[in-house]
Amino acid sequence: MGWPPELGRVVLETVDSTNTEALRRVGQGDCWILTKAQPAGVGRRGKRWDMPKGNFAASLLMHSQEPLSTLAQRSFVAALALHDVLAGLGVADISLKWPNDVLVQGRKVAGILLASSQGAIVVGMGVNLVSVPHPAALPDDALAPISLKEVLFSPPTDEDFLELLANAFLKYEHQMRSYGFAPIRTAWLAKAARIGEVIHARLPDATLSGTFETIDETGALVLGTADGPRILPAAEVFF
Repeated sequence: MGWPPELGRVVLETVDSTNTEALRRVGQGDCWILTKAQPAGVGRRGKRWDMPKGNFAASLLMHSQEPLSTLAQRSFVAALALHDVLAGLGVADISLKWPNDVLVQGRKVAGILLASSQGAIVVGMGVNLVSVPHPAALPDDALAPISLKEVLFSPPTDEDFLELLANAFLKYEHQMRSYGFAPIRTAWLAKAARIGEVIHARLPDATLSGTFETIDETGALVLGTADGPRILPAAEVFF
């Protein structure tokens, strides 16, 4: 397979967070940044992302003049790429949790976090390759985690995983640029967790419960409620 020649590749022993490092490199070309240690990693809404030794933390820096709403759809590109890599490794029972988690056996194995700067998008990804975060590092309402070591006899190294992921992401990125979000949306929905089931969506000022109907043409969650469909561009989802 080999490394995609159009992308740079940076491997660091430690960095505060790969997303932060990627933002520092805006203007220096598209590249992946992988770190062996990430003491200041964060997840959605500023929550700490705990990274035990041997796990995967990397960010893709891409330069683009697309509007932010379109760039934000790269979280779905990333989710599909992670799905393909895991499936190719022999992992079963993979599903995608809106908006940016990957599940194995209904437990969280990977998370995605986007950041942006003028003319650039950063797609950060963390994967539990060999261990899960300590329970004390997880919010009380967090989905139970799982590591690839629990389902694979020999999980890949972080650098081997990065090469697989870089190629998988590029496949879907080319599709996105050629055909737009529609085929990405269709592929994501085919792998979506809990579609057609009741879920709970936490907003800054309320929590809504309803049926996960679909995602719309922008990637927003469509939640069926007693008062009719609600379109949620952003929320924290709980099962």
